[in-house]
Amino acid sequence: MLKKILNTFNILLLEMSIKNLIKRKVSSEQIFMISVLIVNGGNYVYNLVLARILGPSKFADVAVLITFLLTLSFIAMTFQLVTAKFSMLFSVQNFRIFVSLMYRNAIIIGVLLGLLIMIFSRELQALFNTSAAAMFVVFGIGVPLYFIMSINRGIFQGKKEFKHLSITYLTEMLSRLLVTFGFIFLFDLKAAAIIAFGIIISFGFGMLPFRYKVFRVAIKNKLQGVYRSQIKHFFLLTAFYELTQIIINNSDVLLVKHYFEPYNAGLYASLALIGRVVYFVAWMFVMLLLPKVIELKKEGQSTHGVLFKYMGYITFLSCTIVLSCFLFPETIVHLLFGERYLEISPLLWKYALATSLFAVSNIFAYYYLSLDKYIPVMISGFFGMLQFFLIIWFHETLEQVVQIQILSMFVLLVVQILFYWKLRKFDYNM
Repeated sequence: MLKKILNTFNILLLEMSIKNLIKRKVSSEQIFMISVLIVNGGNYVYNLVLARILGPSKFADVAVLITFLLTLSFIAMTFQLVTAKFSMLFSVQNFRIFVSLMYRNAIIIGVLLGLLIMIFSRELQALFNTSAAAMFVVFGIGVPLYFIMSINRGIFQGKKEFKHLSITYLTEMLSRLLVTFGFIFLFDLKAAAIIAFGIIISFGFGMLPFRYKVFRVAIKNKLQGVYRSQIKHFFLLTAFYELTQIIINNSDVLLVKHYFEPYNAGLYASLALIGRVVYFVAWMFVMLLLPKVIELKKEGQSTHGVLFKYMGYITFLSCTIVLSCFLFPETIVHLLFGERYLEISPLLWKYALATSLFAVSNIFAYYYLSLDKYIPVMISGFFGMLQFFLIIWFHETLEQVVQIQILSMFVLLVVQILFYWKLRKFDYNM
């Protein structure tokens, strides 16, 4: 009953917004951008309220759980991007075969990874210094749903069905808020396992609406060998890049949780949450960039304009956020997390700067990934691993951890820009 009410509410809310926006001649891409901003805002409220309720030490456990989810997302996002790309390229018959194949593989990998997480839950507890292993057991149950949800979103992204894509993100966010805070405020349950339960429930709601008509359990026909080779090649390279993204954007939180006391780890988790505003906003533009670049390439048109357009957006937003964090660090931390987190405020603008550098360089990598050019992906991978090992070697203070990220991401951005200008001299048709 709750499922039907929530789904109906979201659809009605989105349709009302869409009708008003259409009258103002707003594109479907802009509708999706607005929806993503709402979703990111809701997810921020989710994290901020948890941080205030739990305090630094307990919030460190929740931060590990959320970061663990983001760490696994490199596989889920790989499934989504591969599905999005080939949904645009295949004919109706090949599309059905392809989607069924992707769903089947997603389920198999999801079940295997979920079982591994559950089996090694105690080892994960020891590795990340969490208070209990149950949070990993509960989370492991939801991993297959997470991957199925990503395939469904990939179809919507590739087909440019941004209305349905927006609904899946809205239903996931709203259900996570309602379930999690329902348990906390109604039943006074604050264990990390309860947070994990709220996350896996949201995966189920995040599959609404579900494109079940294109899913076949039994795959009677097979794709041609050349198609299978293209899919495998793009999947492996995309997985590699998504892994490097996760290493760059999330390994610092896990490493800090491993090397520092729970209190300091909780402070750093709050810092990361604020500083990553840039990355989450940039992700919205990346979702729009990939299908647009593929479409322009297919039509033989130049893609440079799209790159500069989205890079301009991200650069402007990045500068605004970094400047705000530099001028009003204590105000921002106090408003978002409260007095218990104020000692982390001097590092706020520095962390935001590191994230901004990564967000801009990330646009280059996704741009070239859309064009089937993979050297920038390898470049990101190298600097991702470099940052990871530098933090392992140098982690005497939280400030040192942040400084390493600024240095790594600055050099990465410079190398990506130099590669772009060098390649453009030899390829004017990109």
